[in-house]
Amino acid sequence: MTLVAAQVSITAIIPMLTAIANRQWEQFKELEANFVSQYGVEVGQEVFNFRLKPALDKDSDRWLLIQWCGEGIISVKNVA
Repeated sequence: MTLVAAQVSITAIIPMLTAIANRQWEQFKELEANFVSQYGVEVGQEVFNFRLKPALDKDSDRWLLIQWCGEGIISVKNVA
């Protein structure tokens, strides 16, 4: 992870986690776009991959995946 990504304040990440927890897809997309415009795509990817996504519980992670892929996936099966 780059130094810049490691130094991003947790207060910049919490609103995105809150939007995910509240299942607010439009709000999450807006927050993510604002984050990327402020920090850049590379930092946005690193923060998401190494800080935000690992903090998600299984249901939230699955919900987010469905939102991203929803238009191209007809159904998602639970694999326990």
